[in-house]
Amino acid sequence: MKLHFEPNLDFQLQAIEAVCDLFRGQEICRTEFTITRKTTGHQAHLAFAENDLGIGNRLTLLDDEILKNLKDIQLRNGLLPSDSLDSGDFTVEMETGTGKTYVYLRTIFELNKRYGFNKFVIVVPSIAIKEGVYKSLQMTDDHFRALYSGTPFEYFLYDSTKLGQVRNFATSPQIQIMVVTVGAINKRDICRGPASSLRW
Repeated sequence: MKLHFEPNLDFQLQAIEAVCDLFRGQEICRTEFTITRKTTGHQAHLAFAENDLGIGNRLTLLDDEILKNLKDIQLRNGLLPSDSLDSGDFTVEMETGTGKTYVYLRTIFELNKRYGFNKFVIVVPSIAIKEGVYKSLQMTDDHFRALYSGTPFEYFLYDSTKLGQVRNFATSPQIQIMVVTVGAINKRDICRGPASSLRW
């Protein structure tokens, strides 16, 4: 059985627009950084390391520009406008059963299309929800590929024993979606393994 996803529900499109409009004025750009992998064995004696080029999202908007965009979105949605930016954390609130997971997954593709963002981390509170999000990604895979003209993307569940996936997340130029629990983020070894490290 294959599920059909309706791409034109107005309330979902409004939520997606609210998030995307927060970045209005953002140029399409990316930032590059170096990832160093320590090698083991004899090469480690020689202090040799392999380097890869990492690719990340680059935000060029100033806080004043984001605040202006935020006020416009709040007014459009009947909310009291904020006087200042207290943090870089923003909330989109939707009722239960309205397709929140679909909305934030589709927002990923819209942010990529409009601003070139390609690194996304979905942080969830439990392993059960992590598995549910992964299942949603699998179920919507064909839908998003059709809706966004085959835009390449990859997604995975963070696993500290599979650091190759984290390296690929960092180095790939296409959309990368990592699903991780809060507990995994709070562990000290989230970006470290016995023979590997990421430097952000």
